[in-house]
Amino acid sequence: MIGLEGKVFAVTGAGNGLGREYALLLAREGARVVVNDLGGSRDGSGAGHSAADAVVEEITAAGGEAVANYDTVATEAGGAAIVQTALDTWGRIDGLVANAGILRDTSFHKMTTAQWQAVVDVHLGGTYHVIRAAWPHLREQGYGRIVVATSTSGLIGNFGQANYGAAKNGMVGLINTLAIEGRKFNIQVNAVAPLAATRMTEDVVPPDMFAAMPAEFVAPVVAQLLNEHCPDTGTVLVAGGGRVYRLQLFENEGVRFDGIPSVEDVAANWDRITGMKDAVPAANPAVTVVK
Repeated sequence: MIGLEGKVFAVTGAGNGLGREYALLLAREGARVVVNDLGGSRDGSGAGHSAADAVVEEITAAGGEAVANYDTVATEAGGAAIVQTALDTWGRIDGLVANAGILRDTSFHKMTTAQWQAVVDVHLGGTYHVIRAAWPHLREQGYGRIVVATSTSGLIGNFGQANYGAAKNGMVGLINTLAIEGRKFNIQVNAVAPLAATRMTEDVVPPDMFAAMPAEFVAPVVAQLLNEHCPDTGTVLVAGGGRVYRLQLFENEGVRFDGIPSVEDVAANWDRITGMKDAVPAANPAVTVVK
C-alpha cells in the first residue's frame, strides 16, 4: 500500500544525486515523473539537457513513465513551466519534490550580495515558484503531496553557508504555513534534510562520512512522505546513512511577569527563561482561522 502508482510528480534538480534517486524510485513504484534539471554546474552556472535526458531514458528503459524539463526554478516562469509540463503530458499533477539547489559557499564576511541572492533565488525562491504554480491544481482536485529539501545547515547551522542555511530554514517556515493552509484540501507538505553523498557534499563532509551516505538511503523517506497513505504534514525529517529521525522545535514553561519587567527582572529569571528542562513541542501562540 505505498500509494504512488499512477500519481504525477515533478522532481526538481532530478538530473543528479538525490533528485535522480527520488525520480527513479517514484517511477519504479508506478508514478509518472517530470524530471526537471537545468543542467548547470554545482554553483548554478551553465545549462544543458543531458542530465535530465539521461534520467528519463533510464526510467523509460525500465518500463516507467517520465518526461524531461530543463527550466530554471529561480523564476516564476520557470516554476510555471515545470508544472505545465506535467499538465501537458498527463493532464494533472499530484505533487512535487522541491529539490533543486546550488552552492556559493563562503564565510559571511566575504560573502557578496550576488552570492547571497543566487542561492536564495534557487532554494527558497525556487521552492516558492514551483509550489505556487502547482498549488491551485492541488486545491482544486482536493489532493496533493509536497516534499521540500531543507538542510541541517539551516536547521542547526554550518560555517560558510549563511546564504544556503538561511534559504533552507526559510523553506521550513514555508511548509509550516502551507501545512496549515493545505490541510482542508488534503494537501500535505513536509520537509526532508538529506545527509547524502552527492556532488553538493563531496568537499563538505569528511571522506569516511561521504562513503557511508549513499543517496539511495534518502529516497524511500521522500517516497513515504509523497504517498497517499502517509498521515504527516508539517513534519521535518533528517535522513541519511541509514538513520531517519524527526527534528522539531520545543519550548519550555518560561516565566510570566506581572507587568512590564525590568532588565534586572529578566536577568534574575534567565535560567528559567532559557532552560529546557521539561520542554514540550512548540505550539503556535496565535490562533489563526484559515478561510
